[in-house]
Amino acid sequence: MSDLAQRFADAQARIKPVTGLGSDVMLDLYALYKQATSGDVTGDRPGMLDVRGRAKYDAWGKRKGTSKDAAMQAYIDLVGKHAK
Repeated sequence: MSDLAQRFADAQARIKPVTGLGSDVMLDLYALYKQATSGDVTGDRPGMLDVRGRAKYDAWGKRKGTSKDAAMQAYIDLVGKHAK
């Protein structure tokens, strides 16, 4: 496992028990995680009635074109700001 991948895994473990994060932070974490692990968003955008699914899809879509390594680093940085 590369150093970046290890730090990414560590960041996931650090943020998991943290509560009280705002929805914007949660969406950013979700989008960065998905971009780092799956690449660009795929599939159809959820319909208007699926508010949560649509928000997650849109957050991930904003990261389109970001490399997996850059997404991992951004995730690590964001966790560093919110996990003590």
